[in-house]
Amino acid sequence: MAVFTRSSTFLLASPLLLHRAISIGRRSCIRYPPRMPMASYSPASAAAGAEKTTAPCGSWKSPITADVVSGADKRLGGIAVAGDGRLVWIETRPEEGGRAVIVKESEEMEGKPVDVTPADFAARTLAQEYGGGAFAVSENVVVFSNYKDQRLYKQIIGGHSPVPLTPDYGGPVIRYADGVFDPHFHRYLTVMEDCRISSLNPITTIAAVYFSEGHMHEPRVLLSGNDFYAYPRIDPSGKRMAWIEWSHPNMPWDKAELWVGYFSESGDLCKRLCVAGGDPTLVESPTEPKWSSKGELFFITDRKSGFWNIYKWIEHKNEVVPMYELNAEFARPLWVFGNSSYDFVGKDGDNHSIICSYRKSGRSYLGVLDHVSGSFTLLDIPFSDITDVVAGSDYFYISGASATHPLSIAKVKVALDEKNTEATGFSIIWSSSPDVSKYEQYFSVPELIEFPTENPGQTAYAYFYPPTNSAFQGPLDEKPPLLVKNHGGPTGEARGILDLNVQYWTSRGWAFVDVNYGGSTGYGREYRERLLGQWGTVDVNDCCSCARFLVESGKADGERLCITGRSAGGYTTLASLAFRDTFKAGASLYGVADLSLLRAETHKFESHYIDNLVGNERAYFEKSPINFVDKFTCPVILFQGLDDKIVPPDQARKIYMALKEKGLPVALVEYEGEQHGFCKAENIKFTLEQQMLFLARLVGNFEVADNITPIKIDNFD
Repeated sequence: MAVFTRSSTFLLASPLLLHRAISIGRRSCIRYPPRMPMASYSPASAAAGAEKTTAPCGSWKSPITADVVSGADKRLGGIAVAGDGRLVWIETRPEEGGRAVIVKESEEMEGKPVDVTPADFAARTLAQEYGGGAFAVSENVVVFSNYKDQRLYKQIIGGHSPVPLTPDYGGPVIRYADGVFDPHFHRYLTVMEDCRISSLNPITTIAAVYFSEGHMHEPRVLLSGNDFYAYPRIDPSGKRMAWIEWSHPNMPWDKAELWVGYFSESGDLCKRLCVAGGDPTLVESPTEPKWSSKGELFFITDRKSGFWNIYKWIEHKNEVVPMYELNAEFARPLWVFGNSSYDFVGKDGDNHSIICSYRKSGRSYLGVLDHVSGSFTLLDIPFSDITDVVAGSDYFYISGASATHPLSIAKVKVALDEKNTEATGFSIIWSSSPDVSKYEQYFSVPELIEFPTENPGQTAYAYFYPPTNSAFQGPLDEKPPLLVKNHGGPTGEARGILDLNVQYWTSRGWAFVDVNYGGSTGYGREYRERLLGQWGTVDVNDCCSCARFLVESGKADGERLCITGRSAGGYTTLASLAFRDTFKAGASLYGVADLSLLRAETHKFESHYIDNLVGNERAYFEKSPINFVDKFTCPVILFQGLDDKIVPPDQARKIYMALKEKGLPVALVEYEGEQHGFCKAENIKFTLEQQMLFLARLVGNFEVADNITPIKIDNFD
């Protein structure tokens, strides 16, 4: 059995075998003509602006190598401001096996950021499997969840080794996330997930962890009884706490509730009040509660309009009022803990300014909202995509990107007065790829496209990246191969930012499109709910419609259409290959093949999510690609982490064995030590290279310019 299990120390791979043609099934969708020659390349001539070399699309040489991509695949795990006004954040490092490190902004203007956590610690929580909210900072003290044992640790920034705050239970069986300091009772409040009784159905609570010098106590449960909790947030007086909670079968973006509780003298909650989400006549999903310095509670919800807007709670009336109404999304779905889409500029309580971002028509906007007058002023900054916002006094920090900027953190100074609100300074303090500018002449800039779906009068959206390389061009009579990517979730969104994973393909002559099929976020509740009961139909149809639209527009070769996706996107990939004949090959990264198996094995957070997306028992069968292997006619390559708890390895193994038995070209690559999403640089590189080579060998009609040793493809090599 040709399954390749890759560890950090060795790789089982076969040598390059002879290329040969085969005949497949009842519908021939694979062509195996002789390979066209790979293109030669000279960096000097490219830089000098010499005449472009004409070469087959897909064969172009590019300096954006898989090594470059994997080294730039750093991610952020949240941002916060320390007591001295400087930023603290979590960054993941592929070169260190994906270790998540807490880092602090340098005190010097051009200084290098300083690591806070020692090398033998990693700040990552596994709460709800997707994590987030793994740390909090107060003054010069940080509390974080350590990846290896999932215990909470306290560390003085610049001080000695971290000190454990929670007991050792003999393994990572209790997880913590989304915590905040409670100085009034000298404790730390956090979401706590207890897996000791059941790892598939852990007990979720909000608990208090006390700071006791020399003593360690069991966390004290403050809230329990519901299925899920998030965003415990304490008001400045220490008398009240706000939080979000929700219950099965809802996801937090479907229906949730915002509550406020009042502390007794002992620190328990003696009174509770539902602020939003409790009205049975309204369907809403409140999120991100925050207290102003004056003790006013703000939050984001999508009541009535279906768009997440900012609201304020009027306590003495127990009413909520909108601060600014717009058909745009001021928040994103709660896949991970700790999202921060807005903050208060100025901590002295004398101004009324909220710095916030919203998402509309495929891009992000940043502005200042005066929540007293209701005025909103847009700020002109280089980012077109913004994720988190945290504020200081007359400045704030944002994490974001654009079509020409990779994921970065920027410090923005802002002038606030009655007549004028503007950004007076913008500086990058961290970048996921600081050297990316040297590849600028190879960047493909995305075009936001709107294309017709199969429902008359209805459209969907995508980002199209044309093949781009300063040294190469395709023949006049050739249209490029197209790789269609569908995002995960499936309640997620393609963002149209500079991602070297995309540029790897386009700089070699591929066209690339990132689809926001019906069900994606960023376009309001109505668009998001297109997928309810329709997963495996709407997403598949939209991906196929997008590909056809690009072919009909003359931007892609209809005989070389390929599809790829991760997680839920891997399911859409497999479903597209099983139930449609649009694509000629596919790559599934930790994707779902058997919906019934996923429902039986998946974790608590998503255990009812699938029911909402799929429907009844018959739909579970009819929408599972594993049950319709006879309809597959195209080659498939699969990549899977062996420690994945969200989509367990059996999913990939079952579809691999079935496709192999059918006689289709298929390959499965398994990674030891990887979970749901690949974090190690060597595995990110290997996945990218093997996808490229697989599609080139079986569909592309070209030879890649990179020196890549192929893995063995069953029923082909």
